[in-house]
Amino acid sequence: MRSTVSDIAKTAGVSSSTVDRVLNNREGVKERTRQIVLEAARDLGYLPGSTRSSPYPAHRIRLDFVLPAGTNTFIANLRNQIVKQAALQPEIELTIHSVEGFNPDTLARALEALKGQAQGIGVIALDHPAVREAMRSLAEAGAHIVTIASDILHVPRVGYIGIDNRAAGRLGGYILGRFLVRSADKKIALFAGSLSYRGHEEREMGFRRVITEEFSHLDIVELKEIEDSREKAYTETMALLERHPELAGIYNLGAGNQGIGQALIDSGKSNSVIFVGHELTENTKRLLLNGTMDAVIDQNPRVEAREALAALINSVKGQPFDNHPPRIQVIFRENIPEL
Repeated sequence: MRSTVSDIAKTAGVSSSTVDRVLNNREGVKERTRQIVLEAARDLGYLPGSTRSSPYPAHRIRLDFVLPAGTNTFIANLRNQIVKQAALQPEIELTIHSVEGFNPDTLARALEALKGQAQGIGVIALDHPAVREAMRSLAEAGAHIVTIASDILHVPRVGYIGIDNRAAGRLGGYILGRFLVRSADKKIALFAGSLSYRGHEEREMGFRRVITEEFSHLDIVELKEIEDSREKAYTETMALLERHPELAGIYNLGAGNQGIGQALIDSGKSNSVIFVGHELTENTKRLLLNGTMDAVIDQNPRVEAREALAALINSVKGQPFDNHPPRIQVIFRENIPEL
């Protein structure tokens, strides 16, 4: 079966209208976006030929990615995309390191171990002095670094690959506020993986800001850090529902959605508590379909992997790079895309 415009849009991480403009050679599209769309169209067989480089590269580029270990399905999807896309570029020598995601000293040691070895490093990093110092040391040794999904400021890096997390948090608050009508005051709760991640901290800030600005009838009664653990998410949600049986809404700004959803189902609250979370995975897809989750705020791991690889390769080569960041997308039961 021939690929469609929608298939190309999904692979390229752009809208179908952008694909249509590129395929019909119309104006209004950045040159790098145009190249990404054309490459996706060729790879999918929509257009003939391929722009892939020769299978015999003159020089290999060593790239290392340092990602959190654990049950976070988004991280697993991102890891798979990095491996899959790097395999299509013979010049890349890829190594992925999984480290305990909430221990800054462990992360700092893992980064320090790459000093003098990796040319390019992608990292989902905790915002902690030990981690910042490790990143500075790597940069001084000549490594090119990108932060992924959660940024760290005031460290030498090529750039940040990810969504605007403060805007994502505001979006989460807006969705929850619109679901919960203003007829009476209502209690809501927050879950986070760890506020040591700047991205999670920014989402919390954005969420609280929009609740204060527009939905004063909502009272945030608790914030729990669950370290992106399904088991901890389940336990904390069950305890939360016991303390606040009248709870009306939950916003989970990290992972652990499966544990929260199961707790809502087991407690009989899946139809009465509005549940908004992040990242479309097979787990959150099931929770959307059975009505336990009401909305998912998604970022595209395929696009983030592509952009991280491109940023590092171009930086190592000393070439300019036109960033094409992932978009924030809201997914409901009625518009679930193919994973």
